[in-house]
Amino acid sequence: MRLFLKTKDFSVSDEPFELHRDEDLDMLVTKPEPLNLAPYYESKDYISHTDSKTSFTDKLYQLIKAKNLIKKVQIVENQLDKLKNLLDLGAGTGDFLITAKKSGFKVTGVEPNEKARMLAGEKGMHLLSSMEQVSGQKFQAITLWHVLEHLPNLEEQIKTLVNLLEEEGVLIIAVPNFKSFDAKHYKSHWAAFDVPRHLWHFSKTSITKLFACHQMEVIKIKPMLFDAFYVSMLSEKYRGNKLYLISAFFVGLWSNLKAVFTKEHSSLIYILKKKK
Repeated sequence: MRLFLKTKDFSVSDEPFELHRDEDLDMLVTKPEPLNLAPYYESKDYISHTDSKTSFTDKLYQLIKAKNLIKKVQIVENQLDKLKNLLDLGAGTGDFLITAKKSGFKVTGVEPNEKARMLAGEKGMHLLSSMEQVSGQKFQAITLWHVLEHLPNLEEQIKTLVNLLEEEGVLIIAVPNFKSFDAKHYKSHWAAFDVPRHLWHFSKTSITKLFACHQMEVIKIKPMLFDAFYVSMLSEKYRGNKLYLISAFFVGLWSNLKAVFTKEHSSLIYILKKKK
């Protein structure tokens, strides 16, 4: 692997990291990988595991999240003949599972972050702390919303996911796309690199190849349009731009417009099923 880009952890530690490119898989790998990732999630500014509505950024994040929850559940529903059991890995504070449960799913969630599990519990959603607690079970649908990029031991994690899936089940994975316009525009300041929490940075090729090794195929790819705006907003803040909202709006808009032709949106949802 060769060096692709030097960047740093903008949101927590300010430590430098490098992205190395795996040419065969067409993906980027964060180096070095910290031995203990937990401290890098301990920040009041790391809001993916909170329900904070203090700052404008928090409020915007929560607004976008609320709109996306319904769409996410609909994506899962559209892939199934009937609603059954759903596993969400990296369930955060449980909002997606709460929405899915209201739609008729029997839900199970795994979330390693203790604070996130506590917040989910306050909403009445009990979450498990590890994948070992669902070992031997089978699920009709498994979802990972911006989670796969966080998981160490990637090959083992993929193998585990496939083994948990029913024969006719569906695996739905959303990840950032380092080939998007906003990624190329912001380069080392692109917020979706989010090192070192994001250990892997995927392309369409890498997702296809990684899962093909486990007899899974991508049957559909869908864009996450809001991500271009939200990621651009964070990226502008990392650049120190005080007018970050204005700049982020136009970069996000242009990224989505270019993706109409390139199909390289800021984030992509991959829908996978077992090969027949």
